[in-house]
Amino acid sequence: MADPMKIRASAKDGITEVKVLMSHEMETGQRKDSSGNLVPAHFITELSAEHNGKQVLAAQFGTAVSKNPYLAFKFKGGAKGDKLSVSWVDNKGDKRTDEVAIN
Repeated sequence: MADPMKIRASAKDGITEVKVLMSHEMETGQRKDSSGNLVPAHFITELSAEHNGKQVLAAQFGTAVSKNPYLAFKFKGGAKGDKLSVSWVDNKGDKRTDEVAIN
């Protein structure tokens, strides 16, 4: 399983700001290793965020996203102590979900 995501979420004046750093290799399938063989593609394809069980973000990624992607977004609502979860799935079926309390 992948390393945990680093998630920070803070609420102020009815807006919640979220910052996520995901640990993932994000291989495009076009890079060659030292032997000249193509490194197989391995990248995040879907990402979602939920606030207290309600989806607030849905995204689709592709091969053009860098290694260890960083994502920042805002949504209306959220209060200190509410739960925020972020999940991703990659093209090999690996999954990761992490949850934090909003500050």
